Amino acid sequence: MEYLAIAEKYTDFKITKDGMQIATLNYKNWFKFNAEIEISNSKYMVEPIGFWGTTVEVLDGKKVLLKFTINWGSNIIIETYFDDEKSYIFKHRGFFNESFVLTDQKGSELLMMKPNFKWNNLNYGYKITTTSIFESLNNKNILLLNSLHCANYYMSIMAGMG
Repeated sequence: MEYLAIAEKYTDFKITKDGMQIATLNYKNWFKFNAEIEISNSKYMVEPIGFWGTTVEVLDGKKVLLKFTINWGSNIIIETYFDDEKSYIFKHRGFFNESFVLTDQKGSELLMMKPNFKWNNLNYGYKITTTSIFESLNNKNILLLNSLHCANYYMSIMAGMG
């Protein structure tokens, strides 16, 4: 399956599938990692915790749905707390042909994100390709939006903005 994540005004992203908008990710401020995810009519808050903000939680009200932390190997470890606890690894690959990959605990690839930057309008986004394993997940949309947030988080940390 293919999705597109398109940035609007640097702080707002919309996710589309087959030309239809399915979700949004809105940052409160360009230099902060606080954000709001909206899928259908449900809203979730994305909030860094701790002094350095190296761990980020996605909340449904006060309930933690998932959290992620960047490790020393520059991978992002995602822990989910939906119906059962699972963990995933979000990693950066390449430099000139850069992409991001989300894998499960067994190392199976679930999705790949390829960033693209449009110099003419200073806009950027991601082309996201998912596998059938990913598409079968119950909470795939929140995981998809979290992956987008992880890619933005990684890009801003590497750019020295975080």
